[in-house]
Amino acid sequence: MRLHTLVFTFIALLIACPLRAGGNYSPDVKLLLEQLDTVLAHRADHTARAQQQMTSLKASLARPGLSEAQHQLLSQQLFDMLSVSEDNAALALANENIDRATGRNDLQQVALWTINKSFVLSATGLLKESYDVLSSINPSLLPRELRLQYYKQAVYLYSHMGLYLAGSSRLRKQYAAREQASTDSLNALCEPQDPLYLWCRSLKYGNDATQRAVLINQLEQKLGHSAYDNRTDALLAYVLARLNRSAGHEDQYLAYLIRSGMADIRSANRDIASLEELAKELFRLGDLDHSYAYINFCQQNALDFNNRVRVVSIAATQNSIWQAYQARSQAQERRLGIYTALLSVLAVVLLASLYYNRRQMKRLAASQKLLEEANAVQKQQMGELEQAHKIQEEANHQLQTLNAELTEANSNLEEANLIKEEYINHIFVICSNYISKLDNYRKTINRKIKTAQYADIKQLTDSESMVQDELKEFYHNFDMVFLHLYPHFIEDFNALLQPEARFKLKSDETLNTQLRIYALVRLGINDSVKIAQFLHCSPQTVYNYRLKTRNNAMIPKDQFAYTVSRLGKIQV
Repeated sequence: MRLHTLVFTFIALLIACPLRAGGNYSPDVKLLLEQLDTVLAHRADHTARAQQQMTSLKASLARPGLSEAQHQLLSQQLFDMLSVSEDNAALALANENIDRATGRNDLQQVALWTINKSFVLSATGLLKESYDVLSSINPSLLPRELRLQYYKQAVYLYSHMGLYLAGSSRLRKQYAAREQASTDSLNALCEPQDPLYLWCRSLKYGNDATQRAVLINQLEQKLGHSAYDNRTDALLAYVLARLNRSAGHEDQYLAYLIRSGMADIRSANRDIASLEELAKELFRLGDLDHSYAYINFCQQNALDFNNRVRVVSIAATQNSIWQAYQARSQAQERRLGIYTALLSVLAVVLLASLYYNRRQMKRLAASQKLLEEANAVQKQQMGELEQAHKIQEEANHQLQTLNAELTEANSNLEEANLIKEEYINHIFVICSNYISKLDNYRKTINRKIKTAQYADIKQLTDSESMVQDELKEFYHNFDMVFLHLYPHFIEDFNALLQPEARFKLKSDETLNTQLRIYALVRLGINDSVKIAQFLHCSPQTVYNYRLKTRNNAMIPKDQFAYTVSRLGKIQV
């Protein structure tokens, strides 16, 4: 058996050597290629993760009650993912937000989503349409952030137009000049704090040896701890690869192309320029296996994403790689014919091994069966354990929900108790004072009756000043107690109103009628009839005051009363 093993190993090595992938790489590049192959093998996982994120964003966008700012943020996040994975969905989202912004007459949002729409059209090869859409925007009217987006898209568009044209045609030179002009405008606007500042600088100064060395150093520092799992990292790694190639650093050029490709795959980006360029370079170096796998992956992505520019760009390279791959396969088939004859000599030796191997296989099958049974039992136990964990998680979630509801109920009950305690104390004081005042009033009337001062009695009973004074004092006491409980109520209430409609009290005022109405609402009295009885006015007056105040609110009218009822935090 030892002789047979040695002969068989020798023949196997003869077969394997001609089939080995080409390419003379450094150890670091070989390791990175292995990592890239692993990432590529798990591309379905990265795509599924991106799909889950997009599904979650769509669900968030569908939630009612979103503010405009929240809607814009979620829409942009969803577009950033769709724009490199699902062209039709990205285009529909851009059109939807353009219509939405147009309806609000929000010109900046219209411009932003028009730029986004131009990006999708460029990425899918509809260059004429993308140019027309982008030309509808006047960049001089945009703020700096939008102008950055505009010129970044212009660079992307004109680079694709040049890529689409073969040879050194005059039209291609015109697009290159426009791309350079857009790059200059982008660099004039870009500031060090901008995420793509180094990318902008690299576009403009990549051919300057001094500036190139500085940029390489800055980009290496920026990407030093990167996980290479997003499009920004992919873009910066790609431009760093190009800078290293210009500087003659071939290993670093390949290394950062690979890292850029991994970042694109992990972020589910189907417009992968770095992997296409890597396939061309590996083909030049004679690594047909890697170049063939990568160019096919790029072509499939381009077809799935309807990226017409990439399809045209990849086609010629793919054909050359395919022809070389076929030629190598044919040569391998010829060699395999020779090796088959050699292997036939070993057939006799191998037949002698069959009986022994058969017996071993039976033993292995028995062991395998026992192992499968044990695995089945373990799998069942794991399933039961997972089910128990799931039930426990659901119970914990329900318990957390109940605790939150109980905490809120306790808080509301505590606040209600404090309000009752505060007002009951003051009611007792007011009632005691009213009893004393009534007794004094009784004594005064009695004394005047005894002295026959009927004119004075008539004057006392005819005048309403005493009632007005009592009401004024009553309201003053109410105001003082309420503001003691909610000292910031007036500031919080004014914050809900338009600036011109906010209440400005005089120095001797505590609350006015409108503020008292909503003070009662804060205390839980929302019935206009009850409020009118408390304030000694008609329900229509209360209704008019409330309607006028709601019309001046900065929040939706149907949420105004509820928001007031939650204002402030009671002060103990």
